[in-house]
Amino acid sequence: MPDEDNRNEETNKNNLRWGVFVPSFIVVGGATLLGIVNNQGLASLTENLFGSILNNFGWLFQIMSLATFFLIIYLFISKHGSIRLGGEDAEPQFSFVKWFAMALTGGISTGIVVWGANEPLIYFGNVYGEISQLGLEAGEPMTAIFALARCFYNWTFIPYAMYSLSGLAIAYVYFNRKEPLMVSSSLVPLIGDKAKKGIISNIVDTLSLLALALGLSATLGAGLALVGTGLEVSYGISQGPVVWFSIAAIIIATYSISSILGLKRGIRRLADANIKIYYVLLITLFVIGPTLYILRTSTTSLGYWLDNFWQWGLDPGNIGGSALVQWWTLYDWAIWIAYAPLMGLFLAVISYGRTIRQFLTINWILPSVFGMFWFGILGASGLYWQQEGSIDLIATIQESGAVAGLWSLLNFIPLGFIFVPAVILALILSFATSADSMTRTIAALCTKDLRFDEEPAKWHKLLWSLSIGAIAVFMIAYVGGDQGVDGIKYLSAVAGGFVFIVFILQFFSVIKMFFFDDIAE
Repeated sequence: MPDEDNRNEETNKNNLRWGVFVPSFIVVGGATLLGIVNNQGLASLTENLFGSILNNFGWLFQIMSLATFFLIIYLFISKHGSIRLGGEDAEPQFSFVKWFAMALTGGISTGIVVWGANEPLIYFGNVYGEISQLGLEAGEPMTAIFALARCFYNWTFIPYAMYSLSGLAIAYVYFNRKEPLMVSSSLVPLIGDKAKKGIISNIVDTLSLLALALGLSATLGAGLALVGTGLEVSYGISQGPVVWFSIAAIIIATYSISSILGLKRGIRRLADANIKIYYVLLITLFVIGPTLYILRTSTTSLGYWLDNFWQWGLDPGNIGGSALVQWWTLYDWAIWIAYAPLMGLFLAVISYGRTIRQFLTINWILPSVFGMFWFGILGASGLYWQQEGSIDLIATIQESGAVAGLWSLLNFIPLGFIFVPAVILALILSFATSADSMTRTIAALCTKDLRFDEEPAKWHKLLWSLSIGAIAVFMIAYVGGDQGVDGIKYLSAVAGGFVFIVFILQFFSVIKMFFFDDIAE
């Protein structure tokens, strides 16, 4: 309702949490300036720091990922699954279909679109030495099974359990224990009221905000380079500042307008359009692609993953090697964890009135199943045509970069002239939907006493929308292509390393709430 939105705007426009807003803005701006002045130095410093985190704490990332996975399983099947977020009388705001669309597309960003075809092929071709320690040979049928299985492992039930844990922790303490709507509030059951006050609250929420804001900027920068590459490969439009600025203007305008419109009038509609494109792409490629190979390989790959579940789940790199484990799986874990607290805040806001079991179905099971379909169809298609010799996608990746295989695949397949613009549109909408939901969440985190059904001030959402877009545009245009975002990318990963501490505390907070405290129905 417009009148209600205007009242909320008036209430919240001067209610900033300065202890979160100011340091976050200073760090974001400072990192951008440093990246422009000396991006190579920033990238080298942050990559080495992040590499040190993986070397020293990769074992802990693996243990926590599996522990989170099993904790989520327990909460799903236990009696706690029937607890309703908001109490027994709470009424959901959205239908299941709309809720799932927002939950999936709000957190998927461009990653799954970019890597759905490329990642399996990189493993299959041993492009960066991923299978060198595993006794597999590049180009062999068994390696294709491994490649798809590893993507299932990296992109489905374990990482979505991380999102779900953070989201459930925040939703439960806010809706059922009546704590403030902040990431730091999820730690109250563990460390008491000091978690939501003063310096502890500001540090927790600032770290969560920084990890996400920098991560979004890096993702947008990489997305601009990827769309630019698609235009160049498919239509002969040379990349450069003009192309990047034009693409950025479209994306930033899309998610800024949607964010200003709010959750029900903006994000919901954008997510609905985005997910429909995903469905059409998957169904069409499944029908016109190597259908039998997709079904057989996906089934076998699922079994291969389950057969290697414990070894992959607890290997910090001793068996699989650093190229595979540290710089694919553990790097992914760090990025998922970097996003988890603020993604959890968004998932909490849209979950009012649902039971914990419904929450986990929408935010853990269904996105994971979607990821298996996505990699199973796109990844298996690329692997099939590579093995058949119809197209050499691995050579394209080796010559033109890790994400180049996507466009060669799309140009090769039947109806490619339709798929290329459809995927470009999907990339634009994917990032716009994710950025829309996250800029709203960032603005909400910087606002005092905001209720889940209230919108942050429009100027505040717009400020973060433009800031995140500006970082990406300046870095890619003035520092140089997709390499221009390396400094920001690794800085966000380092922030994810520190957010890992918050995530561990959330894990034990959930255990305390559901195993030791009185249950708040």
